[in-house]
Amino acid sequence: MAVHLVSPLTEFAPAKLNLTLEVLGKRTDGYHEIASLVAFADAGDVLTLRPGEDARVTASGPFGHSIAGANLVETALHLVARAEGRLRLGAVHLEKNLPVAAGIGGGSADAAAVLRLLRRANPELSGGIDWHRLAMQLGADVPVCLQSRLSWMTGIGEKVEPIQLNSPFALHAIIANPLVAVPPDKTAQVFRAVRAPPLAADFIAPPFAHAQAGGIALVDFIASSRNTLQRAASDIVPAIAEVLKDLKQLPGSRLARMSGGGPTCFAIFDTAAVAEAARVILAEARPQWWVVAANLG
Repeated sequence: MAVHLVSPLTEFAPAKLNLTLEVLGKRTDGYHEIASLVAFADAGDVLTLRPGEDARVTASGPFGHSIAGANLVETALHLVARAEGRLRLGAVHLEKNLPVAAGIGGGSADAAAVLRLLRRANPELSGGIDWHRLAMQLGADVPVCLQSRLSWMTGIGEKVEPIQLNSPFALHAIIANPLVAVPPDKTAQVFRAVRAPPLAADFIAPPFAHAQAGGIALVDFIASSRNTLQRAASDIVPAIAEVLKDLKQLPGSRLARMSGGGPTCFAIFDTAAVAEAARVILAEARPQWWVVAANLG
């Protein structure tokens, strides 16, 4: 009898960049309410699912050694299995190209990619599954990573509003991480240090007012905004200030900012060629850092 072989499925897990991040206050449930303009890079991890094989996770890549023990990829596999026992799972291989605990949603992007892989591997069952709810259970950044497109993110991350621009648009950027050790509870430390004011129980986050704007207006909005966590994170991980200083001084740099809770930072440039030239300069000056040029969208 012929054996039916199922081809492996592959998903890209792009780095998530918080172009802006405002902590609006602390909610009555203890969580922090945020508003963030989020974009995704054409740099990221790659996940491959081999449907039907034992549900296990392997890793390779520049940062594959950082994946040890339980991780969000395994958690996502087990969560989906509990949600719908009839789903066909499989072995997952993670090519880990993004640094971990970096403020660019690497683990969240990987978990979201697992959800997309399982959705593709089970088309006959996927329509009856609330993938957004599963993403929320995996982490605050996973819902926006599930969509992996330019979005306005509010709540604790569970409210995702995709942004439609008037014309195709991409931001040209350099993304840099100093690859220094960070505290295991870095994000919690950063949020505590911000000392966000309490919010009323009926607080509603503002919508994104520039949803129909073009690229120039979007860059202006980013430049006029901030990352509330940047100062606190720089106190906890001093190398962040050094990364920001270097990014600001690069030829053609329009703005430099930290993503998420750091320590990864980014700078925006007018063209991909200018960004690549600046990447070469920074990579030569800081060979110990992780530095890539990327398009964000």
